[in-house]
Amino acid sequence: MAESLPDATAEFARAVGPEPDDVIREMDAQADTDGFPTVGPEVGGWLQMLARMVSARRVFEFGSGFGYSAYWFARALPEDGEIVLTEVDEDELDQAREYMARGGFDDLASYELGDAIETVDAYDGPFDAVLIDNEKHRYREAFEAVRPKIAEGGVVIADNAVTAGPIDFEALSALVRGEDPDEVNDHTAGVAEYLDRVGADPAFETALIPLGEGIAVSHRVD
Repeated sequence: MAESLPDATAEFARAVGPEPDDVIREMDAQADTDGFPTVGPEVGGWLQMLARMVSARRVFEFGSGFGYSAYWFARALPEDGEIVLTEVDEDELDQAREYMARGGFDDLASYELGDAIETVDAYDGPFDAVLIDNEKHRYREAFEAVRPKIAEGGVVIADNAVTAGPIDFEALSALVRGEDPDEVNDHTAGVAEYLDRVGADPAFETALIPLGEGIAVSHRVD
C-alpha cells in the first residue's frame, strides 16, 4: 500500500498534533495487532481540530469500525453534543461502544448497526461534521444522502482520498486530472467520482490533507 507521507514526516505530524490518551493508545495497538485500517493519530488529531474549528455539536460517520475516528471527534464535542456511529459489523460496533464508554463519551454516542446510507435518512440535520469512510464506490452516494443535512459552515471529511488497499493511485490521479486511464477498479472510480462531485459543488470548498491515506476536507460555505 502506498504511503501518503514518508514515515518520518508522519511521525513528526503525530508529535505535533494533539496528545492521544490511554484509550487511543490501546486502539492504536489493536489496529497494529489486527491489521485494522484506522485513520491513525496524525489524521485523528485533524478530525478533533476540524470539529473544534467549526464548533461542532453533531457529527455523523459513514463507517465507524471499532470507534477510532469517533473517539477523536468526541474529544472535541460539548457535553450536549452527539455523534452517530454506523457500522455493518456488530462485533466492531460493540467494541466501539466499549471504547467510547471508557473515554466517558458513551452519552454522546448513538450506535447504528447497518447500512450508513440508509441510516442517515432516519436522522434530521443539521450535522456540523461528517466523515465518509464507507465503501469507496459509494462515497458519492453517501455525500448525496447527507448533503441537505450539512450545516452551513460545516465540514465533510472523506478518508482514503489518496490511497487504500484497493485504490490505484496512478489511475485516481489520472481521473482527477481529467484523463482516461485504461483500467479503473470500482473503488478508485468511486473516490474519483466523489472528488469530482464535491469539487464541483458551489456550496463547498475542498482541499486535500496528505496525511494517513489522504483526507479530502470540504467546507460548506453556502
